[in-house]
Amino acid sequence: MVSSVETLEFQAETRQLLQLVIHSIYSNKDIFLRELISNASDALDKLRLESLIDSDLDVDTSDLHIALEVDKDARTLTVRDNGIGMSRDDIVDLIGTIAKSGTAGLLEKIKEAKDAGAAQSLIGQFGVGFYSAFMVADKVTLRTRRAGTDAGTQWESDGEGTYEIQALDGLPVGTSVTLHLKAADVEDGRADYLAEWKIRGIVKQYSDFIRWPIRMATEQTDAEGVTTHGIDTLNSMKALWARPRSEVTEAEYSEFYRQISHDGLDPAETIHMRAEGNFEYEALLFIPSQAPFDLFSRETKRGVQLYVKRVFIMDDCEALMPNYLRFVKGVVDAHDLSLNISREILQHDRQIRGVRRRLVKKVLGAIKDTQAKDAERYAKLWTQFGRALKEGLLEDTDNTEALLELVSAASTHDADKTTTLREYVERMKDGQDAIYYLTGETRAMVENSPHMEAFAAKGYEVLILTDPVDEVWVDQVPGFDGHRLQSIAKGQVDLDEPADGDEEAGAEKARHEQDFAALLPWFATTLSEQVKQVRLSSRLTTSAACIVGDAHDMTPTLEKMYRAMGQEMPPVKRILEVNPTHPLITALRSAHEANAEDPALAEIVELVYGGALLAEGGDLPDPARFTRLLTERLARGL
Repeated sequence: MVSSVETLEFQAETRQLLQLVIHSIYSNKDIFLRELISNASDALDKLRLESLIDSDLDVDTSDLHIALEVDKDARTLTVRDNGIGMSRDDIVDLIGTIAKSGTAGLLEKIKEAKDAGAAQSLIGQFGVGFYSAFMVADKVTLRTRRAGTDAGTQWESDGEGTYEIQALDGLPVGTSVTLHLKAADVEDGRADYLAEWKIRGIVKQYSDFIRWPIRMATEQTDAEGVTTHGIDTLNSMKALWARPRSEVTEAEYSEFYRQISHDGLDPAETIHMRAEGNFEYEALLFIPSQAPFDLFSRETKRGVQLYVKRVFIMDDCEALMPNYLRFVKGVVDAHDLSLNISREILQHDRQIRGVRRRLVKKVLGAIKDTQAKDAERYAKLWTQFGRALKEGLLEDTDNTEALLELVSAASTHDADKTTTLREYVERMKDGQDAIYYLTGETRAMVENSPHMEAFAAKGYEVLILTDPVDEVWVDQVPGFDGHRLQSIAKGQVDLDEPADGDEEAGAEKARHEQDFAALLPWFATTLSEQVKQVRLSSRLTTSAACIVGDAHDMTPTLEKMYRAMGQEMPPVKRILEVNPTHPLITALRSAHEANAEDPALAEIVELVYGGALLAEGGDLPDPARFTRLLTERLARGL
C-alpha cells in the first residue's frame, strides 16, 4: 500500500547548510560515496549490536553487507544496506533538521570563509555527510524500514528547500539511497559515477577497510567477446590495525607500509597498538628505514592517516604527530570521532591530544628499544632521523628526558663510533660535573679547534656537534642526568684550577696573573672594537690565543644562521683568551714592557686576534688588512 505524499520544508538553517554543501563546501565530489557507505556501515553496526541486546528482534544478521547498484539507463546509483533502518521520525530528525546548538553562528562563519577549504574545516563539527549526495545528484530517493517495525518510509528531495515523505509497505529491513545523477557528472569521463572503474577507485581509496563487504554487480568481457556477469566484493575488509599482532605477518606489515608510504624498502620499525577505555582507537605506525628526500623541506607533509571506524578521513593528520616525528608513517583508527572532523577541530580536541601523547611515547619507546637491543641498527636509524629527533628537544618539553636518552653524537672518545649521553656520563672523570661539547660546521674543524687543546691534553672527552640544530638545543636543555651541558668555547674553563693544598700550581697561576697585569689591559684597548675582554686562558696548550663567548652568548654559527634567515642580529663582542706560556705571547709581553708605544706591537695584536678568529672558522672583519699585515710581518722576518 502507498500512502499519500506529504511535503515538508527543511528547517531554515538546514536549508542554508544544504546549499552550502552542494555549492561551495567540498572540493572533492568523490567523497559523497564515502559518506553514504559510511552511513550504511554504521547502520549495519547498529543492527548487529541491537540484535545482540534484544533477543526478541526478528532480523537476519547472517549476511550483513552494502550493495552498490548502477542503472545506466535511468542514470542512477543506489547505495543499499540491510542494517538497522530508520523510522519516519528518524528521517525527519536526522535529515530534515540539524538539532545542534550554535548552528546559526556556524553558518555565519561558513559564509564569511574565504575559500572552500576553510568552509569545509568549519563544517566538520556536524554530521551532514548525507547532504553531499546533492553535489552529484539532482534528486535523491531514500527508502527505509527500521528493524522491528512493519512500516516502511520513502523520502525524496531535489535539495532545493522541501522534501516529500510517504509510507511504503513491503520494504525490506535496511536503507537504500538512490541518487539520480546530474547529466554533467555522468558525461564527464573523469567523474562518471556510473562507471565501474570510478566506483572501484573511490571504494579502494576511502572505504577499503570497512568491515562489511561492499558488493556490486559487474560484467567481464573476454578476448572472444563473451560477457560474463557476477557480483564482486570491492573492499578488502583487511584492516591490519584491527587484527591482533599475532595474526599479522611481517610480510603483510611491509606490504601495507609500502602502500601508504610509496617506499620500496621495508620499514625499520613497526608499532601496532590498541587503546581501550574512554577513547578507543587502533594505531599501526612505521618508522622508515631511510629518510625521505624532503624530510627537511618546508613543504614536506607530516602526520599519519586518520580513519574513523575504518573509514578514511584524511592524509597527513598533523594533530596526531609532532613535527619532529614527521617521518613516521601509518594509520590511526578512532572509534569515537565524527566522520567530518576538521583539521582545525582536531588541533584543539582534548582526546586527540591524549592520543598524540601516547603515540609519541610509543614511537620514542620503539626507538629506545632498538637502541638497547641492536647498536648497529640504531646507529643507522639515528643517521637517518637523528637531526629531526633533536628538533624535538626544542618543541616537546614533555619528552625531553626520553629524547636526551636517544641523542647520539660523535666524540673525542672514539673516532669511528658515536656515543650516547648515557655512555658519556658513565665515562666521566672523577670530579667532572659537566658534559663538555663543541659545535662547529664539520668534525675536522671542531677537532682542530684551539678550544680542544687542554681537554685533549688532560683526557677529557668532548662531544662533537655539527648539525645546525645542535647550535640551538644545547642552550635549551638544562642538562642530562644531573650534569649540565657545557660548551668548551663559552665561559670560564678551569681545568688547571689548582687543587687544595697544591701550593706550587697556585703560585704559578698567581705569577702569570702578575706578569700579564699590564699586557692584558693594553690588548683589550687595542682590540676594543672587536672584543669585550682579554684574559689568560687555561684551555690552550699549543695555540697562542682563542676566542670564547660568555656563558649565555649566541655562537657565531647561530648568528650566521639567523642572518641567513633574514633576521638582523646585533653584533656580539666576545672574549679573547691568550696562552701565557706561548712564545709569541711572552715575547709580546717583553716587547710591551720595553716599548709600549711601538706601533708594530698593535699590528701583531691584530694578527693574533685574526688568527684566533680564523682558527674557529670565523670571518675576518677586514681580510685585506689582515693579509697585508701578515705579509709585511713575514717579509721582515726573512
